[in-house]
Amino acid sequence: MSNKSEVPVTTTPQTSHLDEAVALIDDIRAMKQRVPNFVIPETKNAGRQLAAAASVPPQFVDLAALAIRNNEELTRGGNSGSVQMRDKMDFADAYDPVADELEALAHFIRHSVRVARNSAGSNALMTYSMAQRLAKRPETASLAPHVADMKSALGARIRKAKAKPAPKPATPVPSTPAEPSPVTTTSPTTAPKTTA
Repeated sequence: MSNKSEVPVTTTPQTSHLDEAVALIDDIRAMKQRVPNFVIPETKNAGRQLAAAASVPPQFVDLAALAIRNNEELTRGGNSGSVQMRDKMDFADAYDPVADELEALAHFIRHSVRVARNSAGSNALMTYSMAQRLAKRPETASLAPHVADMKSALGARIRKAKAKPAPKPATPVPSTPAEPSPVTTTSPTTAPKTTA
């Protein structure tokens, strides 16, 4: 019988980056439900079609809302009314910074992805370079198949030094100044003057 008390070791499975990314995407998609007036563009050019009316100054919208409130005739013809117009402007003012923040977040995530790919790619290129040198030695010649596989996978991405273009021949400089062109008193579209 052992005097030592054994503590069971519990290991929590480590989530992968893919699992974390999928969960984050689900959270982002769920945010759509929290945004009032959320509309998905129907066409690729939907933004252009909305731009003209969407870019009118807020003061113009306020004046139009005031005119609707003071003149009942203006509420006809599909006008949504001054309260609804003001609500739409309040929505736009409130959620524009949210869109800016999400765009900034997307930019930072794309940068983070590039940094990660750069780090992994740099390490792989250093490994490839080292393996190329070591494969030439008899004691590490077993690396040659790995070098061949890496070279094949890398393909045409290897940059080759660009050949410098041949220098352009210098144009000869005339030793005497060029003679000025003669000045004529007639233009090509008018007939020369004749004296009779």
